[in-house]
Amino acid sequence: MSLDGKVAVITGASRGIGAALARMLHARGVNLGLASRSGDDLGLAGAVAQPCDVRDLDALTRLCDATAEAFGGIDIVVANAGVGAYGPFLELSREHLDEMLDVNLKGTLYAIRAALPHMLGRDGDVITLASEAGRRGLPNEAVYCASKFGQVGFTRALDHELRERGIRCTNICPGGVATDFALDEGRGRTSDVLPGMMTAEDVAEVVVFALERPRHLRILETALRPMTEAAWG
Repeated sequence: MSLDGKVAVITGASRGIGAALARMLHARGVNLGLASRSGDDLGLAGAVAQPCDVRDLDALTRLCDATAEAFGGIDIVVANAGVGAYGPFLELSREHLDEMLDVNLKGTLYAIRAALPHMLGRDGDVITLASEAGRRGLPNEAVYCASKFGQVGFTRALDHELRERGIRCTNICPGGVATDFALDEGRGRTSDVLPGMMTAEDVAEVVVFALERPRHLRILETALRPMTEAAWG
């Protein structure tokens, strides 16, 4: 299915998977609304870009309203913004706990809530960039997993509400991706682990694949991992 002329809002769009996806969609003729803390438009002609903290529903609503006004509606929303902090549960700071739940989970709810009124009646797509950590519990990632399980459960439940209204809901659940996120606090990693991981472009291509499927089918969940990662139980 051609994406030319579609309208997509992407959160966390200034770097990593969000930036890679924005560039791929732009190359396919998609009009873009880009939400990030920096408000970077990535040099993509015509993109609507605004500084936006996904913990702020009003800011997301302003971005979605501006995108819909510029392009006549919204067809795709990609909830991509995310943060992580790692370590034993009792050693996590209150700030890290709140940030992961607010950005990863509430930020997903807020982004979709802001975009959805502009999507009804347009046969659109809701994409949540979750994680393998949203499918399996992992040591020293209890709160991160909680936020990602929440994303996965929300999107699965939303599918029941939106399928009959022509909107597809998809969870994309990657494992290790070679971005700054892979080196976040508490993981104890150094940059030498990055070459074995997937690239942001690898993940973005999977999102594009889901979006380009014919409208008579939907992909509910896709899990992807680099060959260097051992299987989890």
